[in-house]
Formats: sequence, structure tokens, C-alpha cells
Amino acid sequence: MHAIEIRETGGPEVQIYVEKPDPEPAEGQILVELAAAGVNFIDLYRREGRYPLPLPSIPGEEGSGIVHSVGPGVTRFRPGDRVAWTTVLGSYASRVVVPQDKAIVVPDGIDLPTAGGVLVQGMTAHYLANDSYRARAGETVLLHAAAGGVGLLLTQLLKRRGVRVIGTVSTREKEELARANGADAIIRYTETDDLAAEVRRLTDGAGVHAVYDGVGAATFDASLDSLRTRGTLVLYGGASGAVPPVDVMRLLWGGSLTLTRPYLEHFRATVEEFEWRAGEVFDGIADGTLTVTIGGTYPLAEAHRAHTELAARRTTGKLLLVP
Repeated sequence: MHAIEIRETGGPEVQIYVEKPDPEPAEGQILVELAAAGVNFIDLYRREGRYPLPLPSIPGEEGSGIVHSVGPGVTRFRPGDRVAWTTVLGSYASRVVVPQDKAIVVPDGIDLPTAGGVLVQGMTAHYLANDSYRARAGETVLLHAAAGGVGLLLTQLLKRRGVRVIGTVSTREKEELARANGADAIIRYTETDDLAAEVRRLTDGAGVHAVYDGVGAATFDASLDSLRTRGTLVLYGGASGAVPPVDVMRLLWGGSLTLTRPYLEHFRATVEEFEWRAGEVFDGIADGTLTVTIGGTYPLAEAHRAHTELAARRTTGKLLLVP
């Protein structure tokens, strides 16, 4: 098989395209022929060394494909099944060993590339909207990177609930995409010196009920300053870098604010919860209420280029690697 291998942490260039022996599924595992691997910010964090990564290692945690063979004790899948998975390190490979409890059957009518790129961002949007802060009809929220993969899906979920969404983007093209997916107002952060002041202007001085922030260091202060009294900041990522340690008294002086730092794995802790969240995402795609935007597809050998463009925030929607 072919795979991307990392032997040291660093920039996009540390990802090497190599040939490796075909793996064999062990107890409770399935071997899948890759159709598409999703590219996510956590892949960048692991490559950079911000998140633990055993070395040498095959990166990537999400994908889809056809089951090639199954190991002993596998009862949920059989060869030929169309499956998708998340949180499986080693997904940047033409053949991927997947624990059966991390995989789900892809419903008929949903193509494998879409399935391979929607679960991480789709389930992230799902827990953000339903668990981290469940915005209600009539409330206003601020959503950073509104034209990104999570941003586009989360906007759709929030709008279905009657929530007003203020999104941030960097370009006119991204603004158009965010608005097409339901954003009510857009702030181009490249064109304002005071993002929080613009949020206050758009909310008649009140601030927003919640901020969904996957950008991190570059936006954290403005996110806190954009909240109304008893507002909630959901910090779910750090695309611009990790947020430094926070003085909790800032939450008091900001108006009895709430700060939470969720992680997808804690919101799909059981097979049942995984199937519920993934099932709701797939149902939304099937009935047309959830639209997935594939922003770019790259050959597996060019994983470095996908990482470079994602880090530079030159992309929209979801990025995929294909063998």
C-alpha cells in the first residue's frame, strides 16, 4: 500500500509519501480500501507536535472506503461494506486498519467521498449545536471561520433552529459562501480593527449569547469581548495557535461568562453515541437539510499541499485526500 509517513514533527514537508507492506486486521478490526481521507486541523496539530503523535507514524484520523477483509471477532461488518470512520490514526493510507467500534456503514445514496469528509466536522457541528451551547430560537451567536467545514455545517444546524448567526471570514468569496449557507451577517476580520466592537454594533450593544471559536489565539480576546452578560465561549480549536493560560477572573469581569473547551472524542464516547450523531448527520445529508461543501480534493501524495493551504486559510469547506 501507499501512505503518508511522518518521522519527525514539523511543517507540511515532513509528510513523506511511502510504500509500505499491506496491514492485516487483528481482533475486532477491519481492513478498508480507502476512497477518501478527510483533512482536519487536528492532523496539523499532530504533525506540528502540539498533540501527541507516536513517531514514525501515519497521520490522518478520518476517511471512508470499502471493507477489504475483517479480523477475528468482527460482527458489525463484512467485506464489501461501504464504511466511514473517525479518530483512527493512520487514515492517510490507501489501506487503513479500523477498529470496528470506530466505523459506521455509509447509507445508500451518500457517496463515499462525502462520507469520508463529513463525520469529523459534521459530528463536531452536531455536538457544538446540541451540547456545548444549545442556542435557542431568537438568540444571536458569533461563529468564527464561517466558511470553513465546521462553520458551514454549524450555520445550517443553527439556522434550522431559528438562531441568528454572525460569521467571520477573510474574503468576499468566503462571505458569499457563508451567506449562501445561512449566515445572517458577516464580518470580514481583515477589514476591521475591532472585531468585538463590530459585534456590539450588530447587536445594538448587547453582545452575543455565545461564540463558537475554532481559531484560537488570534480571536480569543475578541471572542470574550463579544459576549453579553452570562454568555458562553465555546473554544473548540486552535487553527491560529493555542490560547495562552487564562486568568479565570476575566470571566467574572466580563459578565459571569462561561468558557468551555470541548473535544469530539468525548462526545462520541460510545458506539451508541457515535451512531446517533453520525446518523443524524447522514440523515441531514440524505433529506437535503444539510449540504456538505467539498472545497478541495488532493492526491494522497500531496498531503503537504493540502496542509499548507488549510493552514493559510485559503480554503473553504472540506479538504479530501484520495489514493
